[in-house]
Amino acid sequence: MKKVILKGKNLKLEEIVEVSEGKAIVEMSENIKRKVRRSREFIIKALKDGKKIYGVTTGFGMLADHLIDQSQIEELQKNLIRSHSVGVGPYFDEKTTRAIMLLRANVLAMGYSGVRLELIQTLLEMINRGVHPLIPEQGSVGASGDLAPMAHLALVLMGEGNAVYQGELMSGKQAMEKAGIPVITLKEKEGLALINGTQVMTALGVLCLLRAERLCKVADIVGACTLDALKGTLSAFDLDIQKVRPFPGHLAVVKNFLKLGKESEIAQSHKFCSKIQDAYSLRCIPQVHGAVRDALRFVRNIFEIEVNSVTDNPLIFANKGKILNCGNFHGEPVAFAMDLLGIVVSELGSISERRIEKLINPSLSGLPPSLTKEGGLHSGLMMVQVSAAALASENKILSHPASVDSIPTSADKEDHVSMGTIAARKAREIIKNVENILAMEMLCATQGLEFLKPLEPGIGVKEAYRVVREKVHPIKGDRRFDEDIKKIQCLIESGELINRVEKIVGRLN
Repeated sequence: MKKVILKGKNLKLEEIVEVSEGKAIVEMSENIKRKVRRSREFIIKALKDGKKIYGVTTGFGMLADHLIDQSQIEELQKNLIRSHSVGVGPYFDEKTTRAIMLLRANVLAMGYSGVRLELIQTLLEMINRGVHPLIPEQGSVGASGDLAPMAHLALVLMGEGNAVYQGELMSGKQAMEKAGIPVITLKEKEGLALINGTQVMTALGVLCLLRAERLCKVADIVGACTLDALKGTLSAFDLDIQKVRPFPGHLAVVKNFLKLGKESEIAQSHKFCSKIQDAYSLRCIPQVHGAVRDALRFVRNIFEIEVNSVTDNPLIFANKGKILNCGNFHGEPVAFAMDLLGIVVSELGSISERRIEKLINPSLSGLPPSLTKEGGLHSGLMMVQVSAAALASENKILSHPASVDSIPTSADKEDHVSMGTIAARKAREIIKNVENILAMEMLCATQGLEFLKPLEPGIGVKEAYRVVREKVHPIKGDRRFDEDIKKIQCLIESGELINRVEKIVGRLN
C-alpha cells in the first residue's frame, strides 16, 4: 500500500483523499520526529521554570485567568476533552473522519505544539488500523477552531467516547483494544493541542474541493451532450473568442468542448441553418463553467496553504525560546473559501437546470415535448426538470455565506468566529445537489440524442452516451426515473463517466 510521509510542509490534497479512502498508510519522517521532541522538551523546561502557559497552567476561554496547580495538569487536559465533547447531529462518515485525523496529526507533527511523539503516533496508528471515532457534525463555530468535534476525536485516544472499528460500532476503549493500540493519558498541553484548530472544516473542505473539481469536467461532458442534442453550435467555443478575454477557466472549457464535440455529424447537419445564436445556457458555457474553475483555483490555493499550516494555540517556537499566544485557529480563510466554493458550484447546477428546460421544451428544442413520443398518455421527463428546479433553488438558500455571521462565545472572550465548518457542510450539500442536477440533465440529453439518430454526436459525447446506456436504457414510455437518476449520479460520483470519456478524447482540462 502507498505510504504518505509527514514531513511538515508538503502534504498534498490528493494524498489526503488517498488516506481518507484507505488507499495509503501514514508515517512520519525522522526529521519531523526530532522537531516534535525538541518542542516537547522546551515546554517541559518552561513548566519547570515556573512559566505561566495558557491551557497548561491556566483554564480555558473565559477561565484563562484561573491558575492551575502543576499537580492538576493531567486532570485539566482530561477535563477539557470531556467538557468540550458537546457535538450533536449526524456523525461524519469514515472518509471525512480519516481526513480530520490525518490533518490533526500533520499539525502536531510540525513541532510547534509541544506534544509527545507518542500522541502523534497513536493518531497515525488509529488511521492505519482503521479506528474511526464518532465525530458529530454540529457544534463548531469555527474558532477557537473546531473544538467540539475535535474533542469527540480526542475522547477515543483516551479510551473513552465511541468509534467504529471494522464496520462495528463500539466504545472507544473497545475499539482501541481490538486494534491493539494503547490508549493515551494526556499530558501537559496535549488535550488543547488535539482540539484547537481548523482540521474539521479543512478536511471536509478538501474533500469537497476535489469533488467540485471533478464536477467541472462532468459539467463539460454533460453540457456537450446537451449542445449536440439541441443542435447547438460550437461557434461560441472558437478559441479566438477566448483569446480576447483570456481567463484560464474559459480556455480550459473551450478546449474540452472542442475535444468532446469532434467529428459530430449532428453539428455538421445544421451548420448552415437559419438560427443565429444559442441561448445563454449554451452559448455562455465557457464563461460560466470557466469562472467556476477559476474560483476553485483560488480555493485550492487556500487549502494548499491551510493543510500545511499550524493552527494551534499557544505555539511553541523552541528554536527561538518563545511560547506565543495567537489566533491561528480562526477559520476565516477556510470559511471564505468554502462559501465561495458553494456559490460557484451552485452555478453549475443553475445553468444545468436551464439546459434541462431547453431539452424538454419543444418550442426551444425541436424535440418531442418532455422528450416522449406519446405526450399526454406519457408525461416523459417533465418532472425531471421540476426536481432539478427544486434542487437549484435549494442551492440558492444553501449558498448564503456562513462567514458573514458571527456570534460571541465564552463570555465575549471569543467574540468573533468564522462559522467555517457550517460553510463546509453547506458546500457538501450543494455538491450533492449539483451531482443530481447534472445526472438529470444527462438523462434528458441522452434521450434527446435518441431522436436525432442515425446522426452521430461528437466522439466524446458518443462515449458518454454509451456509458450511460450501459446502465440506463432509452425511454420508451413512463417509468420510475429516480432509479435512472441515481445510476447516472453514481457514474458521476465514482469518476467512471470521466474516466471512460477521457480514454476516447484524451485528458480533459
